[in-house]
Amino acid sequence: MEKYLYLETFGCQMNEHDSEKIAALLSRNDYRVTQNPRQADVILVNTCAIREKAEQKYLSLLGRYRELKETKPELLIGVGGCAAQQNGEALLRQMPQVDLVFGTHSMLKLPSLLDEAATRRGVVSLDFTTDLADRFDSTLIPLSRHPTRAYVTVMEGCDLFCTFCVVPLTRGREISRPPEQILDEARALAERGVKEITLLGQTVNAYGRRRGEMPFHELLAALDEVPGIARIRFTSSHPRYVTDGLIEAYRRLKHLCPHLHLPVQSGSDRVLERMHRRYSREEYAAIVARVREARPDIAITTDLLVGFPGESEEDFEATLALMREVRFSDAYTFAYSERGGTRAAEFADQLPEKIRKERLARLLALQKAIGFEENRSRVGCVEDVLVEGRSKTRPEKLAGRTGQNKIVTFAGDPALAGTLAPVRILQAFPNSLGGEAV
Repeated sequence: MEKYLYLETFGCQMNEHDSEKIAALLSRNDYRVTQNPRQADVILVNTCAIREKAEQKYLSLLGRYRELKETKPELLIGVGGCAAQQNGEALLRQMPQVDLVFGTHSMLKLPSLLDEAATRRGVVSLDFTTDLADRFDSTLIPLSRHPTRAYVTVMEGCDLFCTFCVVPLTRGREISRPPEQILDEARALAERGVKEITLLGQTVNAYGRRRGEMPFHELLAALDEVPGIARIRFTSSHPRYVTDGLIEAYRRLKHLCPHLHLPVQSGSDRVLERMHRRYSREEYAAIVARVREARPDIAITTDLLVGFPGESEEDFEATLALMREVRFSDAYTFAYSERGGTRAAEFADQLPEKIRKERLARLLALQKAIGFEENRSRVGCVEDVLVEGRSKTRPEKLAGRTGQNKIVTFAGDPALAGTLAPVRILQAFPNSLGGEAV
């Protein structure tokens, strides 16, 4: 008998893609996705533990679902993802409406876990595994939310143990997916009409670094030959794994987008060392310079974390100076928040929240100004835009993204949706561009 599934997702692109996998997996087992939680037979909440705000949001949501469960006792509520992996059985005690807690390595077990939860409350599955068959289903093609672009997981986990990060605790150690699975999935997506794929991994460019595995730049080269795939992106990379081969890929691969997301976190060597990032400010700047030499039109985006324990005003100024030097096209900026189980949470020199917020505001203001200047530099250019359809905010116009991952709204024929179209840039805004189809 058909059942209805409602999925709620918090956090990053990896979590979004995990939810797409869950939807595809359960659709094989007579579940249909609904956008109405009141219609659902099963509600699954895919959580994030990277920032405190994301945890507060999912806990608040589960509080609202408690009322729904009271009116519909047969409703099954499951919590998965990083926060589920981290908090485990404590979630059952904290949230009596929750029937199932499943960790980041238990996703493929969901059909049997839901069957078990239907007979008894309090099912918990948190075991880590290094078995490729338990982590990656070669026959599962996720249900992408976008007709023209899709995510493809290439690796999971992280071995670096930055002092502020919970990823090794919630996602486990690095494991790379077999390249033939990745290529098969890319071909299947191309046959569905997907033009752009984004390769995902917690440290995506660490893919294939074990002996005998295909290196990341060779995987990119193989994907570059897949018929129908017009654009390749990847996120999130680590400076430690930007190899000569990867830099050369930006020089010669025709479908690799001129965009590199390269988190730096801080511009202070002292803070980088305390974060255990394994590179210096000088080394990071040198990597950017080499990538820009190979691909002059490349856009560099980054992650920045301010208010780290012990960060002085001088340390913070060094971060602002690096931003001015590198001129990031965009940046995901965060104020530090303590994460349980990390080394940084135990540091004695935690900064007051007021200082963290004040520094974040200054960081955002500088990045907004730089990003706006970078956008203005594109006015007059003709950009190839992957057209996604009508703009959500201006439905009389079309919307899409440039190779540098800039959003463009423009006047054009709706029949352009799903194609790569040349667009002349006529206007620049702080976070987007405007133009007209050529």
